[in-house]
Amino acid sequence: MTSADAVLAQEADLSMFGTDPFWLILLKAVCVFAFLMGTVLISIVMERKVVAWMQLRIGPNRHGPWGMLQSLADGIKLMLKEDIVVKAADKPVYILAPILAVIPAFMAFAVIPFGPADDPVTIFGTETVLQLTDLPVALLYVLATSAIAAYGTVLAGWSSGSTYPLLGGVRATAQIISYEVAMGLSFAAVFLYSGTMSTSGIVGAQADRWFVVILPVSFLIYLVSMVGEAHRAPFDMPESEGDLVGGFNTEYSSIKFAMFMLAEYIHMVTVSALMVTIFLGGWRAPAPISTWWEGANSGWWPILWFVVKLLGVLFVFVWLRGTLPRVRYDQFMALGWKVLIPVALVWLMLVATVRALQLEGRTLGDIIFWVLGGMVVLLIVSFLVDLTRDRAERGREEEGAEEAEFDPMAGGYPVPPLPGQSLPPVPRRPARGPRTEREPASVPAGTEGSDGSADGGTDGPTDDTTSRKEGNDA
Repeated sequence: MTSADAVLAQEADLSMFGTDPFWLILLKAVCVFAFLMGTVLISIVMERKVVAWMQLRIGPNRHGPWGMLQSLADGIKLMLKEDIVVKAADKPVYILAPILAVIPAFMAFAVIPFGPADDPVTIFGTETVLQLTDLPVALLYVLATSAIAAYGTVLAGWSSGSTYPLLGGVRATAQIISYEVAMGLSFAAVFLYSGTMSTSGIVGAQADRWFVVILPVSFLIYLVSMVGEAHRAPFDMPESEGDLVGGFNTEYSSIKFAMFMLAEYIHMVTVSALMVTIFLGGWRAPAPISTWWEGANSGWWPILWFVVKLLGVLFVFVWLRGTLPRVRYDQFMALGWKVLIPVALVWLMLVATVRALQLEGRTLGDIIFWVLGGMVVLLIVSFLVDLTRDRAERGREEEGAEEAEFDPMAGGYPVPPLPGQSLPPVPRRPARGPRTEREPASVPAGTEGSDGSADGGTDGPTDDTTSRKEGNDA
């Protein structure tokens, strides 16, 4: 079997999708919608209760048993509050923005599998799969919908007609561009190992081992990228209350603000479900259960395993929010472009090499030899580049290259110095050398009085130390 045949043999069987009657498709869509809304309500309460537990507080405990209805009460309160539209807003776009943020978040969940495609269940006498639909390029569909959802945030900041929302929208755009690249590269390694882009096929490829074991670097890259993609703490710069008041949703209230909040939590649930599907075995039961119970992955049981894994990933979101402080924006961008993307590219090249050697029938010893040889060559090249760069820098320092002149008011605006530049001395604070104790201050010529004191005869010397000492003696 050639490498191409081996890859094609792993293609998922999508023949079960698209055959359901219309009423069943509608019922499954309503169930997915209800599942998302219920998970959002649970996530909000769980976040508040878990963070309160971490901070030794009580948390919500008034509405419903153990405060479980607090998020529902908050949603009703937001819907009944006054809807204010600022005068400077572009009203059509201002109203469209929250809608554009919510709808793609719902659409992405349509391709998430809750059960196996080859073991359908019976609903009102009709066999169907526990998944709304699937596509040969399902993960690309998820990336596309998440990118469209970013337009809601951008348009909200732009249409509000205010400075802080605009800055929040620009930040959201930069986050989406930066972290979707790293997320897509982490997906590419999964495509290489599973041989398919459909979500049901990726879960099927994890029958023996989950991809979190086979592709740990891709898992870690996606873990960081999904937090930045969802605009969650510590990467919640688009709505940072410390410097942007409320960010892109500063000028929103009532139901529009509730829709933005709903979109954030639905996006968080979607990326968590995507992590479960791609790296944590999807609907498959954990290893101890699946080994001694043959029926763990059949019937309606896969929904239970999926939900348990989903709540575990959501707990990680809450854990990060209660543990890590918000990072600076330049640190966040440096993490995406200088760390995640280069590491993801190198890891993808390594995975592609190993996968190609596997499909060609090479032995494990050959694969280890080629991989370690490539890593050694890469380290040697990196060492030589660093050595050459260090020598060049030392040569420039020895030549005594003068620092570039820096004008802090270039263009009429104060700007920070670039590397290699330094601020000029402040006129109001000239550099002074060390002064000896009791050293009198310099007195301009012609201002001394008859007794040699300053200001034409005053007895008090100008030196602060001497003045305080003579005052104490008096």
